[in-house]
Amino acid sequence: MPSLEAPTLAEVRAARERLAGLIVRTPLLPLFTEDARAELYLKLENLQPIGSFKLRGAGNAMALADPAALAGGVYTASAGNMAQGVAWNARRRGIPCTVIVPDHAPAAKLAAVERLGARIVKLPFERWWQVMVDHGHPDFDGLFIHPFADPSVVAGNGTIGLEIVESAPQVEAVIVPWGGGGLSVGIATAVKAKRPEVRVYAAEVETAAPFAASLAAGRPVRIDYTPSWVDGIGGGSVLDEIWPLASSLLDGSISVSLAQVAEAVRLLASHGVVAEGGGAASVAAAITSRGGKSGIVAVVSGGNIDAHVLATILAGGTP
Repeated sequence: MPSLEAPTLAEVRAARERLAGLIVRTPLLPLFTEDARAELYLKLENLQPIGSFKLRGAGNAMALADPAALAGGVYTASAGNMAQGVAWNARRRGIPCTVIVPDHAPAAKLAAVERLGARIVKLPFERWWQVMVDHGHPDFDGLFIHPFADPSVVAGNGTIGLEIVESAPQVEAVIVPWGGGGLSVGIATAVKAKRPEVRVYAAEVETAAPFAASLAAGRPVRIDYTPSWVDGIGGGSVLDEIWPLASSLLDGSISVSLAQVAEAVRLLASHGVVAEGGGAASVAAAITSRGGKSGIVAVVSGGNIDAHVLATILAGGTP
């Protein structure tokens, strides 16, 4: 299994230079709530060209890849957002792209991947997850771009952390949605290199919270994963190569219910922000106040939500 080390601050800064002109430096805006449960700021990665932060990691990984390896095309395993990140960069480079998705992947994300010209292959969830555990699949050609357990992907994600500490000198804690750990580890690496006292928490949904379970056990453990409309985060386990970094860099996990995530989606929508379930999980975690009550930054990681799911939530329901 490939080892994984946290990127250095220099590597994150180099990633930022590499990504200049490809990504948006997303805004960091205050969120005002009537009950003022927390002094909260939103890092709006849903405003990236593909609607999620994945453009950063995918872009950095492909920029650093051997051109000869890229010539044969690329593929990834993703529920939708990394698929778009890899497909967007592949189209820009004029190379073929295949994405392996779980059989419950949302229609909105699959449609976006198809618009970007990528080929889609569906697999049952357990087999799809195994692609990430194995860092590839023997039946697919091209360079495998891991959605989170890759040093260049993590460094690309870390550029968000640089932007946070530069834009919010008052930050005391950052809450990051947990998908596989690459986003939270990347952000924590950059944030703590600049501001060691800042706390960084993972946000998980109770139906798929492997990091919280692993923290409780003191080691990576498998959980019973329950698919839900919150499709962009969670999984069946914490990968062995991610565990040492996540357990040392992060200050804990805040798990929230599906109903709490739906409430956060409604709250964000009332302020003109469209977030998918995974992107809103950090806000749901923040308003519990378990990460603190002041100087809290919630990373809204994506906004690619199915229209019917959003309609159900805005009507007061939980999908």
